Amino acid sequence: MENVLLITPPFTQLNTPYPATAYLKGFLNTKNIPSYQSDLGIEVILKLFSKEYLQLVFNTAQENNTIVSDNAKRIYALKASYIKNIDDVILFLQGKNQTFARQVCTQGFLPRASRFQQLDDLDWAFGSMGLQDKAKHLCTLFLEDLSDFIIECIDSNFGFSRYAERLGRSANDFDEIYDELQQHITFIDSITLDLLEDLLQKTNPKLVCFSVPFPGNLYSAFRCAQYIKTHFPDIKTAMGGGFPNTELRQLTDVRVFEFFDYITLDDGELPIELLFENLKNTDTSKREYKRTFLLENNTVTYKNDTKQQDYKQNQLGTPDYSNLLLDQYISVIEIANPMHSLWSDGRWNKLTMAHGCYWGKCTFCDISLDYIKLYEPITATILVDRMEEIITQTGETGFHFVDEAAPPSLMKSLALEILKRELTVTWWTNIRFEKNFTKDLCLLLQASGCIAVSGGLEVASDRLLQLIDKGVTVEQVAQVTRNFTEANIMVHSYLMYGYPTQSLQETIDSLEMVRQLFEIGVLQSGFWHQFALTAHSPVGINPKDYAITPKYKEITFANNDIDFTDQTGIDHSKFSFGLKKSLFNYMHGVSFELPLQDWFNFKIPNTTIPPDFIYNCLENELPIIPKPQHKTYWLGSIPTLEYSSKTKRGQTWKLATLGFHNHEESFSITLDKPEGEWLSKQLPFFKPNTNKPITFKDLKANYETIFSDFELFWASKPIKKLRNKGLLLI
Repeated sequence: MENVLLITPPFTQLNTPYPATAYLKGFLNTKNIPSYQSDLGIEVILKLFSKEYLQLVFNTAQENNTIVSDNAKRIYALKASYIKNIDDVILFLQGKNQTFARQVCTQGFLPRASRFQQLDDLDWAFGSMGLQDKAKHLCTLFLEDLSDFIIECIDSNFGFSRYAERLGRSANDFDEIYDELQQHITFIDSITLDLLEDLLQKTNPKLVCFSVPFPGNLYSAFRCAQYIKTHFPDIKTAMGGGFPNTELRQLTDVRVFEFFDYITLDDGELPIELLFENLKNTDTSKREYKRTFLLENNTVTYKNDTKQQDYKQNQLGTPDYSNLLLDQYISVIEIANPMHSLWSDGRWNKLTMAHGCYWGKCTFCDISLDYIKLYEPITATILVDRMEEIITQTGETGFHFVDEAAPPSLMKSLALEILKRELTVTWWTNIRFEKNFTKDLCLLLQASGCIAVSGGLEVASDRLLQLIDKGVTVEQVAQVTRNFTEANIMVHSYLMYGYPTQSLQETIDSLEMVRQLFEIGVLQSGFWHQFALTAHSPVGINPKDYAITPKYKEITFANNDIDFTDQTGIDHSKFSFGLKKSLFNYMHGVSFELPLQDWFNFKIPNTTIPPDFIYNCLENELPIIPKPQHKTYWLGSIPTLEYSSKTKRGQTWKLATLGFHNHEESFSITLDKPEGEWLSKQLPFFKPNTNKPITFKDLKANYETIFSDFELFWASKPIKKLRNKGLLLI
């Protein structure tokens, strides 16, 4: 018997588990509390997209007479081919049966409906030998066609990464969700509840905790809890996660507690531990709670009466991915963009470098809530210890650090610890585009296995960036993204439109900035989203400061997104299609020459941004001036040493040639013999795996015990060459 069952309800991601339950299970291990975890989302997907259930989908659609559109009729007409191929497609997307790729890439092998009409030029996108990725892309379109059929003919709430999301979005009251839960279960519900029944019989838990990160998980969590209350009334149910943390802080509707006994807020470790202890404690007067809603005397009551403090990050244990179907997740490629595919392709172990955000000032962000405002980093040593444990447990060496914004100093320490232990890992994370990401730091991160970063450029307007309190300028973003790109680290940017007071001109100028960033090659991927006013952000708390008028409603259930009017009176939603279509093209490296007007079906102003603005930003970047406290690192090999002599005007010098070999080339530098021998002895001490790095100040002092004029030596051509080959100052 497992005392605690941790569930992620449908749906989150196809390619990797959402990490919340793994974090909680890792913590419960440290308390010797038996637990079991399940990602019901991937389990439902695997059932739904199988021969047996796909046949049922087609039969149900025919019986219900819901096959109306030409696209649905085409898919139904080709149902035999879909049913025949579905199991092989899923196996291939799970990383098995790799030879299937050659068959998939054969013209006419897979049935094609409307999703294939937007097919990229595959030879251009994947080359003649990129068969695996090309096949993944085609299989993804195959599944998306089936998804369209399911949405039209079976269940309009379905989505690969969300279910009934509309019910969870801005649900200020519980009425619509409650009414939906009184209806007959849907086709997807029936699969979910069958799997839930099996899970409950297998684990026999006392407490079932649902982690609900997004609105698209909410309905399924309630449907599952309803089933438990009906068929297993002795089991206690709880909900936590990102959705209640941000949306349910003003909960008053007692009907919610027909489904859940408890709803917890913010970090879940201590609240769940106390709930479990309370189940064993028959004396209700001695029960304690941490940030927990429950029903008391038929009234929704918030309890936070324990004196225990939340655990520190170093006390939480290593995330535990056991019980999850790690070898059955599905990697998909929606568009032919290497950076963009990271979110959907590959099995990533998810970790966090720090709790909260070290910046914590962005005015659109929920910086008043603990998950943002309570910043607590983890030491690099503990982080890499956890990475090694997870690699042993999962067999996967890919890591996605899901920080709000990973701090550069901790990223540096992490990279050095990885290099020190000589680990081979692949990792990526979310950042702020701040000036501390120098070219040398980016090269160090890349050497440790960093392949990509994502960060918020937001509005690409210096006025609005200042209003957001982002702490960066467009010029700085351009320079930092160039540093990452030149270090072979891909860059994705989150882009925003419709921020309060944003003018039509600023939206078009922002698009022009983005166009130039992509054209010059320092951005590889991006995503536009319209500004949303949230209750816990500085804009939501002080709307008058941003010239907006919120339209408040009575809150009995969820409260986060708030409707508002902006004094500009602009309907920003009309820009959505043009912004996203242009970005789609830019991510494919095409259509930079098109006038911005071509992306919109209404008149827009000409941009005021000079066509070479980003180019000039990059040209204006000043070289890094070495500081005494800078650490010196050498990423290259230990050199060989050969001697020669040189005679000029009757004078002979003895020379030392240092020979180097890296993965791509061999090269050498030549110095006077004494300096060459000195440098050859110093380089091993610059390696990242040394215990005490050499500061620039120490390096200069060491040099000047033998020679003079260190600045002249450091500015010499041989040293400049080494600087370009991996001699770093950080």
